[in-house]
Amino acid sequence: MSKVSIVIPNYNGMNYLKSCIESLRIQDNLEFETIIIDNASQDSDYKWVKEEYPDIIWKKLNQNYGFSSAVNEGIKMAKGEYVLLLNNDTVLEADFVSQMVKAIERDKRIFGVSSKMIAYHNHSMMDDAGDEYTVLGWAYKTGDGKPVEQFTKRKRVFSACAGAALYRKEVFDKIGLFDENFFAYMEDVDVSYRARIYGYYNVYCPDAKVYHIGSATSGSKYNEFKVRLAARNNVYVPYKNMPFIQLLINFPALVVGTWVKYLWFRKQGFGEAYREGFVEGLKNAHQIEKVTYQRKHLKNYIVIEGLLILNTVKYMISKLVK
Repeated sequence: MSKVSIVIPNYNGMNYLKSCIESLRIQDNLEFETIIIDNASQDSDYKWVKEEYPDIIWKKLNQNYGFSSAVNEGIKMAKGEYVLLLNNDTVLEADFVSQMVKAIERDKRIFGVSSKMIAYHNHSMMDDAGDEYTVLGWAYKTGDGKPVEQFTKRKRVFSACAGAALYRKEVFDKIGLFDENFFAYMEDVDVSYRARIYGYYNVYCPDAKVYHIGSATSGSKYNEFKVRLAARNNVYVPYKNMPFIQLLINFPALVVGTWVKYLWFRKQGFGEAYREGFVEGLKNAHQIEKVTYQRKHLKNYIVIEGLLILNTVKYMISKLVK
């Protein structure tokens, strides 16, 4: 049995997928299976994948169900002890898989490992070194746009970025899979949040290097589709994961965070898209299955609250000294 199952969600990724697959072919650790879940792509019939890579498991869905549904399908099919999620616009260094496995095997309490995601078009700059979450309801990428040499140490992060992350498969049985109500964006923060409630944590592995193009499927860093979904999912994450008392405590900060985000996106020309997404989140929040509060997790909730406050302070300082 393969120790690692690699799951690649694909949607109209004809221009990127081959490079991603080829980088898997040069891995120094070949103890993995590869599963590609296609969200009803229209840019190719992808027959070449089956012809050139007959060992790859390929499943095409009948419509675009989004990132969450696609990776869930792959996770259900996976036979490995660990599941490595990869965006189709990534290219891996030859020791990527082995370094990710080495990182997760350091501690049974590690749920997710976030890789060293480097900008594809500028190898001297970071794309992501793990994601953090704040009491304002904001998630942010660590290291985005900063020199790669500043991110050489292992560290704990709030969430692993699912664009290139390794997960302990058995934990999904306890906390559930990616929430398909999210469709895309923030779903990795949500699943990492749930893992933290259950006492697991996530780490950043600087030795696992991957080059990421970014926004290859959605088309741009900011557009109405992404802004609307992100605004909606920003409502879902705290509603789903925070017990009522924690929501009450954080409510003023969440209101401030929402208002500041709205003003910023309005300045960028996406104010209406953000407003629509936020309103949709409020209307549909009742459809989200909240994490059931368990008293045995009280310590974890307290630790998480401390992290949210600390991450907010660190984020503010980083903006002031920028």
